[in-house]
Amino acid sequence: MTASLQDRRSVLGAAYRLFYAEPLTLVRGSGVEVFDADGRRYLDAYNNVPVLGHAHPAVVEALTRQAGQINTHTRYLHDTILTYAEALTATFPDPLNHAMFTCSGSEANDLALRIAMTVTGGTGVIVTENAYHGVTALLAGLSPSLGIGTAPQVRTVPAPDSYRQTEDVGAAFGAAVAAAADDLRQAGIQVAALLVDTTFASDGIHVGPTGYLDAAVAAVRAAGGLFIADEVQGGFGRSGRLWTFLHQPGLVPDLVTLGKPMGNGHPIGGVVTRKDLLDVFGARSRYFNTFGGNTVSAAVGLAVLTTIQQGGLPTHAATLGADLAVALDGLRRHTVVGDIRGLGLYYGVELISDRVTKAPATALAKAVMDEMAREGVLIGVCGIASNTLKIRPPLAFCAQHVAELTGVLDRVLSRLT
Repeated sequence: MTASLQDRRSVLGAAYRLFYAEPLTLVRGSGVEVFDADGRRYLDAYNNVPVLGHAHPAVVEALTRQAGQINTHTRYLHDTILTYAEALTATFPDPLNHAMFTCSGSEANDLALRIAMTVTGGTGVIVTENAYHGVTALLAGLSPSLGIGTAPQVRTVPAPDSYRQTEDVGAAFGAAVAAAADDLRQAGIQVAALLVDTTFASDGIHVGPTGYLDAAVAAVRAAGGLFIADEVQGGFGRSGRLWTFLHQPGLVPDLVTLGKPMGNGHPIGGVVTRKDLLDVFGARSRYFNTFGGNTVSAAVGLAVLTTIQQGGLPTHAATLGADLAVALDGLRRHTVVGDIRGLGLYYGVELISDRVTKAPATALAKAVMDEMAREGVLIGVCGIASNTLKIRPPLAFCAQHVAELTGVLDRVLSRLT
């Protein structure tokens, strides 16, 4: 293992990172299971990219069929991209009825910001204080979780945290966004957008009460900006609705960005928005992406969306997620478990060292993640202090997988605390 790691570093460079204290060499996946080079099986309770499950047959068939015919781009007419765009936009509330396609969630957020900046004439962007939105130069400057600081036109606000905040989280979030917009204005910077991951995943997974985003969205629009809902992590059924923002009645973003699970592992992303915004953008700017919306990606995206809809997978996520919530709630008997929060098949378990001070147990969370991997269950960590266990399995998860996940987690917490 040491030699192979050294080979990796000499070829790929120092900026890459690996999961787990004992890195895994995964060679095969099926459904919610992955297997290493020695044939050992792991339960995947972390990777939301293969949203349908690893090596899903409908995706493999769509990809190989279209790749065997032709793979080209959006400067040629092709039925599949139109069929996919129509099916995708039909899942959104009016007036979100236009789509543009990219290769990744990073590109989707980059494109959404270009649109917002073109339409508003502003450059200022408001994000949460530990947000992650992508890897382009623009998005890295909007992703404080990367640890490299933020760009001068960016302002950060605390995520709405119902565990640590005593006040109304929606009101507090709205006030923070309004203050950030005012600070940008005083600096001579027009607000372009509030960009929010609708699961607040990097901030520790926060899906607050009904209406908790309303004040913030109203504040950015009052300042002349737009609301961009980043559904790259939370979209495609994981929350128990096809889109996480749909849990908030009446909330209609100006732009929605998509990625990760959109292609079940195949690289595809996109932006869904209003016609009037794209009319302005199109009149002032040209957009072409060689691989964004290519025929193979369109076929794969359509297969993923069709499988989710025909299989009723958002409902499955909601139903099984309720069972997961109950099972996780039983772990509160461990004094290090401070809070459990989430929706559907997307949950965070925040670990603390003291229930009074709520001091984050960062080292313990990392140890739990590593020990879970040794026990054959894959999870992650998130949050500004990296003390929240991140659980987001493929939608192929079933009752026995919930029992396995929570049983191993219970055993590991008992052993480490």
